[in-house]
Amino acid sequence: MKDLSNPTIAAFLCLMALLSATPSSAQLELRTNRSLAATLSEQPEPLPLEQAFPFFVSTISPGKYSVTWEPASGHYLYQHAFSFAQTAADTTEEIELKYALPAGLNKTDKFFGDIVAYYQLVSIDLQLTTVPGPDAALVIEYQGCADWGFCYPPQKTRYPLNP
Repeated sequence: MKDLSNPTIAAFLCLMALLSATPSSAQLELRTNRSLAATLSEQPEPLPLEQAFPFFVSTISPGKYSVTWEPASGHYLYQHAFSFAQTAADTTEEIELKYALPAGLNKTDKFFGDIVAYYQLVSIDLQLTTVPGPDAALVIEYQGCADWGFCYPPQKTRYPLNP
């Protein structure tokens, strides 16, 4: 039989009996039985950006380019995150380019709410406002996410133009 004359031991045993009788202890026990490593190992691993949202730039004619993305399966690009500009040869000033975006898929996104997304090939034509010099570049901005909940940070890429 346990010596309950020691108040510290008695208090400890009462506390343990109380905890084992409460429903919350079962929940606590369930939460602590899974290790963090086990939980994290079940999460999908994000693809590298270049695999999730590969894109290429092609020249249509002098001063006219097309930028095309083909998101990986289960990945989408945000329509609202696209932006395009050009930089002149002798300055870092960005000159915004006008562009038209194709229709996309209406979706409710956990990060931005109601959005338009691109899951399939998306191609955007750009017309430069000036003739590019030797150090000119396209400035391409975009952002996308994976369906399982990983959102890539906004991207800003400089694509050198060779006139």
